Amino acid sequence: MFILARRHYDSSEEHYQKNARKYWDNFYGRHKNKFFKDRHYLVKDWGSYFAGDSLFQNDKVVLEVGCGAGNTIFPLLASYPNLYVHACDFSPHAIDLVKSHPDFKEDSLNAFVCDVIHDDLSEKIDSSSIDIVTLIFTMSAVSPKEMPLILRNIKRVLKPTGYVLLRDYAIGDFAQVKLQDRKQMINENFYVRGDGTCSFYFSESFLSTLFSNAGFNAIDINVYCKRIENRSRLITMDRRWIRATFKSSTFVAPDSASLLGVR
Repeated sequence: MFILARRHYDSSEEHYQKNARKYWDNFYGRHKNKFFKDRHYLVKDWGSYFAGDSLFQNDKVVLEVGCGAGNTIFPLLASYPNLYVHACDFSPHAIDLVKSHPDFKEDSLNAFVCDVIHDDLSEKIDSSSIDIVTLIFTMSAVSPKEMPLILRNIKRVLKPTGYVLLRDYAIGDFAQVKLQDRKQMINENFYVRGDGTCSFYFSESFLSTLFSNAGFNAIDINVYCKRIENRSRLITMDRRWIRATFKSSTFVAPDSASLLGVR
């Protein structure tokens, strides 16, 4: 069982909240599109949500929040070419990488800079126009205090019948253990990496409460674990991630992160 350590230098959390855009923009400026592998698992995990009646009769509109260099959206468009995708990130370098990708096409992909914590998505996208929102290792990059703001923003542009698909880090992941050993925790389950970017690790109960308070119903929430052995380095790594599907509900939540017990 993973045991939480005491919070470490939590006075720095505000600094990383204020400077998250700078740290992530530096990340993409430095690593370009070489850091993350293309993510082909959305077809396996959620293919039925993206598919229309047939492969070439699909007019669904997708919003990818925190698109990075496009490692999710380009494999998705390759599998479902008739989707229309809005892709946003608060890193200008990331959006430049998306627009310079050889598969970028303006008739199927709208990529734009947006800080979904502070910028109103409905100024970029029509209200209630999105069928599916994807959050692929996005929510973990921000402070838990700011997560309700993102969900409230998403809800403005999501159709009443829309879905949110999420995959992210789960409590007990090997990376969390390493960060904790290095005393890099700035709040409960929230850590800062050496490059200034941050990572939050989710439990099923936290994620369920977060979305419920924002007016979403959970369809499924599951934690997965894969053990990876690096024989050359004599390391065994337990990689843990959480996968969830939510549907918009008619419930409107209070605008308060305190409902999550976040301090």
